[in-house]
Amino acid sequence: KLDVYYIHNPESQFQEIDHEEFYRRIRAAFELLERAASDGRIGCYGCATWNAFRVPNESRDYMSLERLVQIAREIGGDRHRFRAIQLPYNLAMPEAFITPTQIVHGRRVSALEAAQDFGLAVFTSVAIAQGRLSYGLPENIRKRLSGDLSDAQRAIQIVRSTPNVTAPIVGMSSIEHVEENLALLRVPPLSEADFSTLLR
Repeated sequence: KLDVYYIHNPESQFQEIDHEEFYRRIRAAFELLERAASDGRIGCYGCATWNAFRVPNESRDYMSLERLVQIAREIGGDRHRFRAIQLPYNLAMPEAFITPTQIVHGRRVSALEAAQDFGLAVFTSVAIAQGRLSYGLPENIRKRLSGDLSDAQRAIQIVRSTPNVTAPIVGMSSIEHVEENLALLRVPPLSEADFSTLLR
């Protein structure tokens, strides 16, 4: 049984179809995935995206979390199994945290805030920006995240400490990378207060 089944980069369809057709297709996919969850083949489902939750709602690639949750509720009720999203987030791509791209009950909020409002788990991709944040971090970041950490560990620590992030997904291409990343488990995430001062 799969824990989470992701619909991968659904926003790529916006190159060919309009938003109403897109949400019709999403409804059909959600209906299938709700049946798969009821049959015990998957635990829950979600959307793994690149642009959709980070761009303004006027953008062609935009997806509304509010509408996705509404569709899931119409199909599965309050116990629907649309439970997770995945999106890029790191020091170089901070939109999920800092940019109010989603509209929830008439308020503009960030994707991370919207996910919290809807009770969705958030898994982030590219925590070290495909290796680009594994070295050369700004000195102020290094000073605030002192200790025996590599720049890659610091970049991951920032992502894992961000409010409303469930877990970062980190690609690893060697045993050394695995060991380095696992070592970070011995370091607690930053408190919300310490995280907020980090961004000043």
